Amino acid sequence: MKSDLIWMDGELKPYEQATVHFLSPSLHYGVAVFEGIRCYQTPRGPAVFRLREHLQRFVESIHILGIQDFPYSVEMLRQAVFDTIKANHFNECYIRPLMYLKGPLGLNLDNSRPCVGIAAWEWGPYLGEEAKRTGVNMMVSSFTRLHPNINMTKSKVAGNYVNSLLVKTLALRSGYEEAVILNANGFVAECTGENLFMVRRGVIYTPPLSTVLEGITRDSILALAADLGLPTREAMITRDQLYIADEVFISGTAAEIVGVRAIDTRKIGEGKPGPITCALSEAFTAVIHGEGSRSTEWLDFVH
Repeated sequence: MKSDLIWMDGELKPYEQATVHFLSPSLHYGVAVFEGIRCYQTPRGPAVFRLREHLQRFVESIHILGIQDFPYSVEMLRQAVFDTIKANHFNECYIRPLMYLKGPLGLNLDNSRPCVGIAAWEWGPYLGEEAKRTGVNMMVSSFTRLHPNINMTKSKVAGNYVNSLLVKTLALRSGYEEAVILNANGFVAECTGENLFMVRRGVIYTPPLSTVLEGITRDSILALAADLGLPTREAMITRDQLYIADEVFISGTAAEIVGVRAIDTRKIGEGKPGPITCALSEAFTAVIHGEGSRSTEWLDFVH
């Protein structure tokens, strides 16, 4: 469901008028930065999950890209997110801030001016409710994750996601729902928009931050696992280690927490979301709806 109003550089504009010029460098070169954030209904009203952390990563992504004199602080953006949610009367929604460029075409960042738009819309789990119940069927992609000397892989630069688009489209056309992406050295990195976890003999493993984007949901899972007394380790993982894992699950703002039932036609564990995946998903669901031990810490209430 589309929103009525979109925040564009300090002004709430009707959906149809929230446009960017055809000759924007962002459209032609992929020079934009975005975030994905969710707002959830709670007994105290709508609340945004880890809003400041998301916006801090947004600002850091822009800094990594090399944008100078960015005019917005985290606090200014936080208020803009609240204004957008309230203007559209949403109780639950997905939120998409985007930094884009205005200026002449060319390969010089300093000739363009950074602008920000913020949209929100009602959007259920990215991979669907059924996937959360049954787990997803995945493949290991033939595409490799971008090398850190090819592009800024710690920044959510829009152009980086051409890689994800190619991987996702190939997976869907091949009859799978998601895909594992390996890094340039052949180790497991992440998925098209999610971090990946593997459970083996009671220990939760996930690739180190040197290999993946620093996911906010990933960080939340590690904290929740500690709360539940579940041991975690950051480690390099090979694709064949995934095949013999007791459980595999993926996480992200759009997808939330989703178990994996099979990879490359190999059944993972019992072929459905396992007990550790389910325990973490239940703990996460409680937190985002204001009923978990970390809700006060991680929720930013709109009103």
